[in-house]
Amino acid sequence: MPLRIGVDVGGTNTDAVVLDGSRVVAVTKAPTSQDVTSGILAALAEVLQAVDVDEVASVLIGTTHFINAIAQARGLERVTAVRLATPPQSLLPMIDWPDRLREVVNAGTYVCAGGAQFDGSLLNELDEAGLRDIARKIDESGVRHIALSSVFSTVNPDPEIRAEEILREELPHVSVTRSTLVGRVGLLERENATILNAALLDLADRVIDGLEEGVSSVGISAPILLSQNDGTVMTLDRARRFPIFTIASGPTNSIRGAALLTGLDHGVVVDVGGTTTDVGMLQHGFPRESTVAMSLAGVRSNFRIPDVLSVALGGGTNVAEDGSALGPESVGFRITREARVFGGGTLTFMDVAVAAGAARIGDPSAVSDIPDVTIRRALDLASERVVRAIEKAKLTSGEIPVIVVGGGGPLLAALGGLGDVVIPEHAGVANAVGAAFAEAGGEVDRVYTLEGTTRAAALDSARAEAIARAVDSGADPASVRITDAEDVPLTHLPGGMAVHIRVKAVGPFRPLVAIPEGR
Repeated sequence: MPLRIGVDVGGTNTDAVVLDGSRVVAVTKAPTSQDVTSGILAALAEVLQAVDVDEVASVLIGTTHFINAIAQARGLERVTAVRLATPPQSLLPMIDWPDRLREVVNAGTYVCAGGAQFDGSLLNELDEAGLRDIARKIDESGVRHIALSSVFSTVNPDPEIRAEEILREELPHVSVTRSTLVGRVGLLERENATILNAALLDLADRVIDGLEEGVSSVGISAPILLSQNDGTVMTLDRARRFPIFTIASGPTNSIRGAALLTGLDHGVVVDVGGTTTDVGMLQHGFPRESTVAMSLAGVRSNFRIPDVLSVALGGGTNVAEDGSALGPESVGFRITREARVFGGGTLTFMDVAVAAGAARIGDPSAVSDIPDVTIRRALDLASERVVRAIEKAKLTSGEIPVIVVGGGGPLLAALGGLGDVVIPEHAGVANAVGAAFAEAGGEVDRVYTLEGTTRAAALDSARAEAIARAVDSGADPASVRITDAEDVPLTHLPGGMAVHIRVKAVGPFRPLVAIPEGR
């Protein structure tokens, strides 16, 4: 089979693997660089020493460029938010954002008459003249990015679609990100995700240009794909339009990699890194997605994102000298300089685990003087955190497999209370394996009115649309499958004549098939 290279950027290391089908033929770990991109290229150059570059069919990358930008409020562009609703509004866009992030991104908000009711009927006729006047004001402000949202656009997207057409007519040089293409049901959370996506667009262009140039510089001419939050991949053209869909690819890739390396479709995955331990549920070979709004750097959003609990525990987590405190501070990617087993002066969880005999890393003699009481206290704290996270991730009280992956996975051997765990071969690079094994996908998340149709017919329509979206994203039409489907009747609507349907379809990616522009 053609070779696939998977790369995943973590807080401490950038991992890379080469897959031949499902077989791992080369692996490497390179320190994560401050600019991220150079660390990716270093990892690529390392694994290419083991294979013929001409046999590489695709390069699949999970990157932290965009989540870092949001967390640090750096590299973001100013965005004007336009909402279709009934003016005036008391809860305006970005009202509950952290001050620093709002100051960087907020370029003003406008509310224009328009939008839909909860049953899909029009709330107001779209005020096209008013919207064109708003466009002129935005043009005068010099802002180049607009986040467009509409009340109940997940039920009736037509007002939002028409508003986008008008804004593009008036402002052909300005980007317009439409909320129904980004978020789910829930105006404020969907609007937040749309604004963040718009703020990342210029950075996405710079990052993708850099990746294309860098990958080409190491001799690879194969297509580059970016990992998405839901365990699928997207083309660079799509990533330029929707960088927000990549921000949680790290935990997702680890969960997908755990499935491939173990052959298990269900279980709890514990991914131990240098800074955090991420715990998520593996269902049908993919991470369970969050069904509620999630906080992203203090901003509540409701786009596709895995339901993962992050615990402040990793190999680089700082430990108090008496073992009474564990983190949340971490030496992160400086672990090879600052941890005691590497000659540094900071006591970390890795030092404690090595002293307890969990793994042989660095110089064990450098931690032989750690008091037993310190080791016991620190391990008890770590065990309590991990066990609690596993219990929260589980859907039932019964026993299910616990799969441990990540570079710090062996350190958990010192903990009690975890029961039998599965640590597969190549667990340390499960995230890169998950990136390399990613598939193309499509999703539908919408409220359907049932006037003139049936619930079964609506579900069939959603399935067909999800499959079509997966194929448009590059999936093999003959291999597309539905991995998740749910429909919830909305009984609060008049006559119960509506249903909220969410369907996800995935299939093996066809890297050589041209992807339609704008998908």
